[in-house]
Amino acid sequence: MELSGFAAVPGKLQASAYARGMGKALLIVDIQNDFTEGGALGVNGGDRVAEEVTRYVDTHTDEYDAIIASRDWHDADSDNGGHFSQDPDFVDTWPVHCVADTEGAAYDPLLSVDAITDHVRKGQGTPDYSAFQGTTEAGEHLGDLLTRLTIAEVDVVGIATDHCVRATVLDALKGGWSVHVLQDLIAGVGPDSSTVALSEMDAAGATIA
Repeated sequence: MELSGFAAVPGKLQASAYARGMGKALLIVDIQNDFTEGGALGVNGGDRVAEEVTRYVDTHTDEYDAIIASRDWHDADSDNGGHFSQDPDFVDTWPVHCVADTEGAAYDPLLSVDAITDHVRKGQGTPDYSAFQGTTEAGEHLGDLLTRLTIAEVDVVGIATDHCVRATVLDALKGGWSVHVLQDLIAGVGPDSSTVALSEMDAAGATIA
């Protein structure tokens, strides 16, 4: 299954459009209640990541021109393009999770949102994995936002290493951004699949820091 979704994102921009940028952004992927312990698709270590990302932001805010957080934000009265299933295979289909305006879609309470400059929502009626498939509250696609802010380098943290982090990193690389994955600030669904995902991101050009 192709989780990376940049090619399908409206408003995709070519690398030459932002190659002159010098900015740096932190991208926080899907640190939500349904993806941390006790959630519909809770990942072991999710709460730890939420807490440690908060500590990291507290001490590194000045290093970034933007701090952007993404969230799954699925429609309530829809299978979201086949993403939800009553009999999920946990590969292409999943239990109901991160429904818009529910507690499951909220940020984990251990994640401080005070320093977040932009919020991106994805998966509204569609099975999105990459944050590049999402838009801000103003309707701006993540790629366009980074371009407007003249961002050249992106640090990625969040959940889950082997799904939405992976897809987001691969899309950022396809778009021409320099990407660092802060591996102490991510958590994956499974150890083996997370190792494979990190290897794939590394092979695609990401720096695993």
